Amino acid sequence: MTTALIVVDVQLDFCEGGSMGVDGGAATAAAISRFLATEGRGFAHVVASRDYHEDPGDHFSSTPDFVDTWPPHCRVGHAGAAFHPDLDVHRLEEVFSKGQFVAAYSAFEGRATDGQPLAPWLRARGVDAVEVVGIATDHCVRATALDAVRAGFATTVRLDLTAGVLPRTTARAQEEMAGAGVALTGTPR
Repeated sequence: MTTALIVVDVQLDFCEGGSMGVDGGAATAAAISRFLATEGRGFAHVVASRDYHEDPGDHFSSTPDFVDTWPPHCRVGHAGAAFHPDLDVHRLEEVFSKGQFVAAYSAFEGRATDGQPLAPWLRARGVDAVEVVGIATDHCVRATALDAVRAGFATTVRLDLTAGVLPRTTARAQEEMAGAGVALTGTPR
């Protein structure tokens, strides 16, 4: 199998101190970097996704419900959209930006710098399996893993390299992913 690693949304706004900070986000960034340093050669390709909002409409709200609407985050031109400094970006072959004008959760909704979506980008490189890491387990990691399975990729989520928002929603996401055929490895943070 040809395997790619997908690093999901390890951005400042999703780590402690960010507008939607997740506990353990910074530690997850550092853990992914350590993993890439020791295990990264096992991946044919390493890519990342990022929320990159310009005007996502109803996705942002001054009174968010944290289901469909959220506080402003990861805005183009703002510091919070940057990758966390503890994430080593040198191995990233491509970054897939998502959510410029609409809500987007899955890395498969993102576009490369040349405009190509993730699934065709992976297929053009012979990838048939993906491993997913990043933030947040119960939102964008979950959506990415489910879309990967739907797109026909053998999919694994490394739970020890993810951070979830809430234990309840993270457990529910794990059940949903497992039920869809996603392999789950590692102990969640």
